[in-house]
Amino acid sequence: MTPSQPGEIEVTDQLERRIRKPVDLLRCALSCIEIVALVLAGIAASATTTGVETDIVGASRRLPHALIDVAPKVALIGLFIVPAALGLQLLFRRQLRRVGEAVATGVLAAAAASVADDLLRNPAVARLYDAIIMSHPGASDTAALDPYLVGLIAYLTMISLVGRPSWRNALWVTVGVYSIVHIAALGTTVISLLITLAAGRAIGLAVRYGAGSASQRPGARDIAAAMAAAGVRVTAIRRVLQPSTGVAGSRRYAATTPAPTTPAGATQEGATQEGATQEGATQEGTTGERSLDVVVYDRDQQAAGAIYRVYRSVRLLGQVSRNAPLSVDHEVERRALLSYAAEDAGAPTPQLRAFVRVGPEASVLAYTHYEGTTLADRNPGCSDAELRKIWDAVSRLHAHRVTHRALTADHILLTGDGQAILLDPGEGDVAATDLQIRLDLSQLLAELALFVGPERAADLAQEKASPGELVAVVPLLQPVVLARSTRHELRRRRDVLPALRKLLIAAVPDGAVVPVRLERIRLRTLVTMVASVVAVYLLAGELERASLGSVLRSADWRWGIAGLALSATTYIGAALALSGFVAARLSFFRTLSVQVAGSFVTLVTPAAVGGAALNIRYLQRKKVPAPVAAASVGLAQVVAFVMHISLLVVFAAIAGTTAKTSIQPPTWAYFVLAGLVVVALAVLALPAGRRLLRARVTPTLGQVLPRLLEVAQQPRKLAEGLGGQLMLTASYILCLAACVAAFGRSVPIAGIAVVYLTGSAIGSVVPTPGGLGAVEAALTAGLTATGLPGAVAVSSVLLFRLLTFWFPVPVGWVALTYLERTHDL
Repeated sequence: MTPSQPGEIEVTDQLERRIRKPVDLLRCALSCIEIVALVLAGIAASATTTGVETDIVGASRRLPHALIDVAPKVALIGLFIVPAALGLQLLFRRQLRRVGEAVATGVLAAAAASVADDLLRNPAVARLYDAIIMSHPGASDTAALDPYLVGLIAYLTMISLVGRPSWRNALWVTVGVYSIVHIAALGTTVISLLITLAAGRAIGLAVRYGAGSASQRPGARDIAAAMAAAGVRVTAIRRVLQPSTGVAGSRRYAATTPAPTTPAGATQEGATQEGATQEGATQEGTTGERSLDVVVYDRDQQAAGAIYRVYRSVRLLGQVSRNAPLSVDHEVERRALLSYAAEDAGAPTPQLRAFVRVGPEASVLAYTHYEGTTLADRNPGCSDAELRKIWDAVSRLHAHRVTHRALTADHILLTGDGQAILLDPGEGDVAATDLQIRLDLSQLLAELALFVGPERAADLAQEKASPGELVAVVPLLQPVVLARSTRHELRRRRDVLPALRKLLIAAVPDGAVVPVRLERIRLRTLVTMVASVVAVYLLAGELERASLGSVLRSADWRWGIAGLALSATTYIGAALALSGFVAARLSFFRTLSVQVAGSFVTLVTPAAVGGAALNIRYLQRKKVPAPVAAASVGLAQVVAFVMHISLLVVFAAIAGTTAKTSIQPPTWAYFVLAGLVVVALAVLALPAGRRLLRARVTPTLGQVLPRLLEVAQQPRKLAEGLGGQLMLTASYILCLAACVAAFGRSVPIAGIAVVYLTGSAIGSVVPTPGGLGAVEAALTAGLTATGLPGAVAVSSVLLFRLLTFWFPVPVGWVALTYLERTHDL
């Protein structure tokens, strides 16, 4: 592409008129977190804060009565005039769309606040309402949120007061006066006011991110001019809309520059010295021009991917996660530093030719362009010689303690003569630690295994790496530390990573591979913690309706003893259910102790997860092979599930034909059931859903069916397993019936069975320790539906959970300690 006249630049550009700013999404998330924190603070410190609010309201009553009546109206007028004046100014500047969007957002936010006020008055969330308004006098008529103020803040957020200091100061002074007047004269709480401000900001930012903002990005001609000022003259520049090596939060251009001329008297060697590391790359065409890859980082893309990076930083150890800076300036400086470090290491990476600023809104990095095909686009795959070139290129970086940290297939370029170029090393580390270097190698091995197969990737590693390096790298082949695209591909090809590990372990002397934990907190643990907080909140609501002391005092202790005995029987049933599906002979006492120890483990793990893991560990310690142990526990769980559903259907039919009054489930149960049916139909209707279901179910059936056939050939073992499972379920049902009888009430045993089986199923799905919160709510709703008064239902459930969940915990801790001391776990 040649310009028509000297000095002209051929420009092909396509700028977006509206853009979504990641920083808006980040700020919206922070505003939502502020709202949650304020609500929690109101719940935790309601007494102290209520005292503060009372002092403020008391002080306001000493103000003149006329001032109390007039001040709110004056403040409201002021809060209307200033935003209206700002809107008129923007209309005079012909920014009609901007004003229209801001007004619409304000109306939407005010409507949302009004709906939230109505919802917060619902008795089901009375605790939240009381925490926000601090239950001061006249609370029933007090709005938790101020719809007008929410709408105003959302309106101002959409307009954006950046660069308007005078308007910003005037508006915040007006908002401050309005807030003080409402706190002093109308008794609005400080927490309510702060939540109102945060809610308005969150809604405004959410709409601004969804609708986008007007773009102020510099165009291609401005970029070319900035590069020319830095000594890199551009003759043509073209926007690349879908880059093969795109970087989050950046734009890419392909630029053409004149080739450097050779000074008179300079040797050919001197003329080509600058391009010594660019062997194999096509840089100079027949017209004497060179190509550059230009990456533009716009300030409006600041904090792109920040939420994901924060999540990774919280979940992974410090050296494992890549703590990329949020500031655009720091981001480009980091990338420039890594480019210079890679060049100094002699690694085949694109050389940084220019680093310039384009006004206050963007920074530009220009790299040497290489012709070739990325590994992702290579079909067929690469040769063994090219694989060695890729490994050697990475080794040059590591020799200088520099890592790449983004060795995916689209960042590995293979040129026509077999050279390997590592594109975009800006995600890496300088002065890298041994762990960071090993993580780089594990990413490379996993990516190569996906594209050339685990066998060739393992052969390359054995050829190029020492046994000591393999010992250190194999434990790091975990999906959680790999690149996002690699993890996605590995989810589709689940056999690749285990096969690679197996081949590499076989090459390690004595298989001396030590597992390495790279996560601070597992995703399942994080979900469990969040769910547990919700469960505690639900349980606290139940305890408000019936205190534990009153429950114990009013219960008939004879039925309580019977319930405790039935609770103990459940562990005998669980021990028989496990040993019945294991061919090896197990000690009944030790197996029973493991089931009792499971009551303590269940306290800190979701239902049906901790117990299964404990049983597998116990069987392995009894010399049962790991696959057989997992299959035996899996078979026990499958049989328990089938028996659970069968008993639920049978007892539901019995309860329906014998009950004088039909059981009426709560309204929310129908919505939950409908939601589950819709999800199931969606999974079965979509090919991707069927593939996912098949991938989840097939391995389990492949392990369970052979084990079931083996157990079926031993009638005594089969009867032991089925009888134990039936004893386990029957003991829980009778225990719940005893707890109901302890309060002088009776429910048909079929109804009790339906209630227990339904509540147990819900508890096994909810990821809280022992189904905490969900089980109590489900059982209480079920007993209420059978006709029990609400107070009796709550008391019966609390007694049942006390006997079956809380009382066994200390005994379970003793059993767990004993089993660990005897090396049975």
